Amino acid sequence: MSDVRVRFAPSPTGFLHIGGVRTALFNWLFARHSGGIFILRIEDTDRDRSTDEAIQVILEGMKWTGLDWDEGPIRQTDRLELYREKAMDLFHQKLAYWCVCTSEELETRRKEAQARGESIKYDGRCRSRGIAEPDQPAALRFIAPQEGQTVIHDLIKGDIVFDNSVLDDLIILRSNGYATYNFSVVVDDGLMNISHVIRGDDHVNNTPRQVPLFEALGFSVPQFAHLPMILGSDKTRLSKRHGATSVLAYQEMGYLPEALVNYLVRLGWSHGDQEIFSIQEMVEHFDFKHVQSSAAVFNPEKLKWVNAQYIRTSEPKWVAEALTPFLQKAGYDEAAIARIPGGIEALVPPLRERSETLLDFVDGAAPYLVESITMDEAAATKHLTGAIAPVLKEFSHLVEAEPDFSKETLERILHGLIERQGLKMGKIAQPLRVALTGRTVSPGIYEVMALLGKTRTLQRIRAAVDCAMKN
Repeated sequence: MSDVRVRFAPSPTGFLHIGGVRTALFNWLFARHSGGIFILRIEDTDRDRSTDEAIQVILEGMKWTGLDWDEGPIRQTDRLELYREKAMDLFHQKLAYWCVCTSEELETRRKEAQARGESIKYDGRCRSRGIAEPDQPAALRFIAPQEGQTVIHDLIKGDIVFDNSVLDDLIILRSNGYATYNFSVVVDDGLMNISHVIRGDDHVNNTPRQVPLFEALGFSVPQFAHLPMILGSDKTRLSKRHGATSVLAYQEMGYLPEALVNYLVRLGWSHGDQEIFSIQEMVEHFDFKHVQSSAAVFNPEKLKWVNAQYIRTSEPKWVAEALTPFLQKAGYDEAAIARIPGGIEALVPPLRERSETLLDFVDGAAPYLVESITMDEAAATKHLTGAIAPVLKEFSHLVEAEPDFSKETLERILHGLIERQGLKMGKIAQPLRVALTGRTVSPGIYEVMALLGKTRTLQRIRAAVDCAMKN
């Protein structure tokens, strides 16, 4: 068993952000590549913003993307007493002290320091007061080192050096008794034996505050890997104005989870020029040597391209299973699906070349799922004319008289008709397409007829003949 233990630790204050999924993915891949353990920890100590609904959304997003965890989900709110105990251990070791400075006093001093051009941090005046049992609201502060440097050997960014003189005496217990983020994270990482902390580089500045806490608590300091941020096309932090940022929004938009994972792994990591990866290939090749240190730019069009590749190359049965709930949501019941010879799986090969998402599939599948179609008025006017009506009528009679409804038979009938009428293929193919689907764009004519079956094919051609006679 590997000693690698990593964690994904989202805060349940909203939806699961696409950047969070990438962080989870890189942790998951590193654990799977190393034969280690992947832990899901819910950092829900912000009681004003954390909700059970948000936790459920996180779990659903993780399950949808296939990022299974080995331990958890562990909630920090179940460990509050543990944080208090560890904080008081530091106090009894004289590594922390009670601070009774009010928020108003602290704000005044911050403004004064700013006016003098000094660094804005706590001035440490309660360090020497020796308060054993505060008789007023008090926060517990950790005594941060003020000399020397803290060096972070980051697996992505290389060595990052911080001067300890800029470190604040960090509050580890608020006056309400709750542990702060930086302290609870260190306690959890230490007790869970986290070997590698893999997170977004917006946490880089937290690291020099946390390393002294690891050491003071007697924990091994994990290795750090800070992932580059994900930016929008305008090079600002990815947000709603750049498109959907919730992972489950992409599920609703008809993206395959495997495609989204594939896109996200390439958003900051590479393996040669390869673009499309199986999960097995990602696990096999993943390492930090090929994680870029610069920010990655989210490109919705590239994501759509990746999704289209998965749709076009995956097994039809697998795509059909993913498509089924979308068809149901669109209102197509079992009776509608039963109209298609071969079922949903038969829809996949002819429709996937024109489908970038599963929603595209739903739109493309509409003509084959309904009993009768509504024709595009402009298409009908242009292609279903009085001149073409006799040709369509003769084709329907020939098809009806032929017991075999195979592609080969249909080709023979249609080509024979074209030769006798002295027509070009396009002169009848497009009217047939409009007659059968109500649209000017569809799969090949023979594929369309196969999806409709003989009965509906004949019904629609006859209805088109009637329409053509009126034009």
